[in-house]
Amino acid sequence: MKKIGILTGGADCPGLNAVIRAVVYKGMQEGYVITGIKNGWQGLVDNDTRVLDTRAVSGILDRGGTILGTSRMDPLKNHENVEKIRENFKRNGMDALIAVGGEMTLGVAFELQKQGVVKVVGIPKSIDNALSGTDYAFGFDTAVQVATEQIDRLHTTAESHHRIMVIEVMGYYTGWIAVEAGLAGGADVILIPEIKVEVDKVCDAIRNRHRRGKSFSIVVISEGTRIDAEADPEAVSGPEKRKFGSVGERLAHMIEDVTGYETRVSVLGYIQRGGAPTAFDRILGTRFGVKAVELVRDGKFGHMVSYQNNKIRSVDLEEPVTKRKRVDMELYEIAQVFCAD
Repeated sequence: MKKIGILTGGADCPGLNAVIRAVVYKGMQEGYVITGIKNGWQGLVDNDTRVLDTRAVSGILDRGGTILGTSRMDPLKNHENVEKIRENFKRNGMDALIAVGGEMTLGVAFELQKQGVVKVVGIPKSIDNALSGTDYAFGFDTAVQVATEQIDRLHTTAESHHRIMVIEVMGYYTGWIAVEAGLAGGADVILIPEIKVEVDKVCDAIRNRHRRGKSFSIVVISEGTRIDAEADPEAVSGPEKRKFGSVGERLAHMIEDVTGYETRVSVLGYIQRGGAPTAFDRILGTRFGVKAVELVRDGKFGHMVSYQNNKIRSVDLEEPVTKRKRVDMELYEIAQVFCAD
């Protein structure tokens, strides 16, 4: 019988289990044996696998995380690991591999496909919706919902104590979460990596709100946002890469120093990744999983499942791994209508 392997790599996010479940059900319906690979690419290097059937994926649709585990292991950094993947792929009799992940996971999949190591189909997973070639990746909707709920909660504290509240959300290279959660949560200022921040203008906007009788403000900022002359995050990597909280804390201190208004910061961090997926992410993950098996069946390797105009399609895997998706400026301008001026 033909076999399909599936792995989940990179950061975890809600909706991964929905994908796994859909691949198992659709794969078995098409006559495939589904092999689950543990802990991303590390599992294919270590030959750490398990056969998945409908009993193995029963009851996981509403669970966050991934029953297969995950890791950020990059096998391309070591030629020996690439050869182990080649060997284990053949040893397990896999006819195809479904790689579920973001930029790093799909980038590895693309390169291994090019080298003839594996036959691969990709599924896009991105908390911050940074993958091009698809309108949405699963995990994003849940992150926006979680961030919006926290903004709603912080509104009451900010208003009660007459404070400026800086809320830092995920999004190192792109500000999709900040824009959508900020718009949904009624933020007064939204700051994103695509646009360099001028702190004086932010402070002026907050002062104007105070002059109009608003004694509090909600500022939502993406973790990768540049402040004034700060280095472009595209050029920052490795140990210099900003950690959660640093940009939010810096901005809060600067606002308080310039305006004199009491300012606090709340960093949402990994909270945005946890918990049960929204209905949208469960459905999107399910549709992605079914489509991925269909691509395998049809021999369309080197492609990624894609969501475009509410239709499930596919794009060449090269697109999402070579081009990062930026925030839709039309949506950002809509958000600005409601922000402080």
